[in-house]
Amino acid sequence: MRRPASLVLLALAVFFTALSPLMRWYAFPRLAKIPPGQYQDMVLEARPATLLNYGTMKAERVPQVTIVQTLKGDVAASERIEQSAGRDVVVWNALSYVAGPDGKMVSAIPERYLFDAHSQEPVHATGEMVDGDPVRREGIEYKWPFLTEKRDYAYFDAQTRTTAPIHYRGTRTFHGLEVYYFEQTVPWTKVAFPKKMPVKGITPQSVEKMGTTRWYTTKRMFWVEPVTGAPVNGQEIHREELRGGQLLPGGGKVTAFAGHVKMRDDYVDSSVALVTSQRTLVLLLTRYLPWGFLALGAALLALSLHLEARGRRPRSPAGKAPAPAPPSSGEGVVSAGP
Repeated sequence: MRRPASLVLLALAVFFTALSPLMRWYAFPRLAKIPPGQYQDMVLEARPATLLNYGTMKAERVPQVTIVQTLKGDVAASERIEQSAGRDVVVWNALSYVAGPDGKMVSAIPERYLFDAHSQEPVHATGEMVDGDPVRREGIEYKWPFLTEKRDYAYFDAQTRTTAPIHYRGTRTFHGLEVYYFEQTVPWTKVAFPKKMPVKGITPQSVEKMGTTRWYTTKRMFWVEPVTGAPVNGQEIHREELRGGQLLPGGGKVTAFAGHVKMRDDYVDSSVALVTSQRTLVLLLTRYLPWGFLALGAALLALSLHLEARGRRPRSPAGKAPAPAPPSSGEGVVSAGP
């Protein structure tokens, strides 16, 4: 029975050894993806901040400005685009809503973001936009790829509608997780006015006719968990100015918004908890199962070879007694006496 058993073990060893790279390089790229119907929200705050009072056209110090970001997956749009794109696509309808200390709207900028569910590369299709303006994104936004690398990435900035590198600045520990820290600085750039203005009767077109322009700069910082590619913390040192035109006394410039924007603590905690659970699933496909199958295959191979070696040992013929050992020198010889 040893030889059939060793052959079965050998077949299992080959199976699990072959399954190890298949799990990592075939199954993982196909199974790990962003679900099309995902919904998430995030609250960020600048405490304190500088905000423009449109009544006096002067910048004022305020205790708090709140930014609420929501991402909602459009399943129907994803399925429709997948038919022509030939791959899994996620469509996010995003909204960045900025509120002053009194809760009133400062700006509300919608986005429609399309990307590959596996690689997070942008997918170009009808409907891709920022604040109603058609765009063609290059690079990532909101999320890094699974198994993020220690390198710079191209990152899309929604305010300028342009893409620029976001730089890897080292590995850090954040709330017990090993994370990669990324940083991007957007220099002062002329940008469009939001379609929704905070004061009734004032529109982007009317402001532009008066010759006033809007300028923006930011230092963007992300702490990214590399296995899932999900940011667990994000901050911006953000500044906006209105410059020139008849809207400003003397045609100078005034700060429209300035502050150090940070994720609220409770949202940091929930992000860390969510990423920790998702991290285990990704590691199962990329590390635990592949290495476990490889170790199991090696153990089964060793056991198969052991059984095969034991089966090949010579054995005595059945029913025969073993031959007596030859006598040693000086023993077993007796002479016959007279």
